[in-house]
Order: sequence, then C-alpha cells, then structure tokens
Amino acid sequence: MAKKERGFPGEEEKMEEKIEEGEAEVKDEGVAALRKALAEEKEKAEKYLANWQRTQADFVNFKRRTEQERAEVNNFANSTLILNLLPVIDDLERALEHITEDVEGSAWVDGIKLIYKKLKTTLEAQGLAEIEAEGEDFDPNFHEAVMCVEGEDGKVIEEIQKGYKYRDRVIRPSKVKVGKRNEECAE
Repeated sequence: MAKKERGFPGEEEKMEEKIEEGEAEVKDEGVAALRKALAEEKEKAEKYLANWQRTQADFVNFKRRTEQERAEVNNFANSTLILNLLPVIDDLERALEHITEDVEGSAWVDGIKLIYKKLKTTLEAQGLAEIEAEGEDFDPNFHEAVMCVEGEDGKVIEEIQKGYKYRDRVIRPSKVKVGKRNEECAE
C-alpha cells in the first residue's frame, strides 16, 4: 500500500525543524532561568557568608571584651582587698619599728616578723609594689605632698606614709614632705 502523504512535500521536515527550534528556545529559556536563579542564590549565599563573617567577628570581639571586663573586675576586687589590708601592714611595720631591746629576739617577736614577711611576700606575688619616695623627685602621680619643708627643691625629703601600686596602678599614693626653698614654704 502506498504511503499517504500529509500536506506538502518537505513540510514535515520544516515542522520537525520548528519543533527542534522550539525545544531549543525552551531549553535556552530554561537555561537562562536557571542561570538567573543560580545568580540569585549565589547573591544570597554571599550575603549569608558576609553576615556570618560579621557575626563571627562580633562574637570574637564580644568574647575579648567579656574576658577583659572579667579581668578588670578581678583586678578591682583584688586591689580593693589589698587596699583594705594596707593598714594592717602599716600597723605591723609600726609595731616592728618600736620593738625594744629587751624583747628583741624573743619567739613571739620573731613570729610577728615572720607573719609580716609572709603577708608582704604574698601581696607582692599578687602584684603589690611599694612606691619609691624618699630622695626621689616629687611626682603628683605617685606622691601626695602633706608638708613643705626646707630642702632641695622638688625632692621628697621624708616619707610619712608608704604608697603602693597594684599592677602598675597607684592604689595609695605616698604621703611625703617635699623640699622647697625657704621663702616658698612660708607662702
């Protein structure tokens, strides 16, 4: 039996070409849509990455700040405790300065000296340091002038009360007598 032809000769080939072109256009549109979606997702991913990096940096900064604040609170608490112990050290020093010869060398005096040394060593290990005063230039950051006496101008002549630093921070300035020329002290 003879083949039945539809339409004009070559029309079927044209139709197939059109179908292939249509599929190609659909494929091109699909690829374009996929590329657009991919670009949008890449943009989202970059935003998420940037936000994550910012958040990570914020967390690192927060952690560092928290540790710094904790150290500052700890240092403040320690300095307050040490400041409250300074009068005890002053009292022990005064007591040891006034030991008479008749009790010098007795067991209880040696015990008091040992307690004083242990207390002082323990506080120094925590960061306590005496402020040098006598013979030094007067420095208002470290010394508190309580009296003006005749002597070398601007020098600390005598220390009345010891001053102390805790980790390079003055917690109690030295109370001192400062030397001035005679006519300046009268003013």
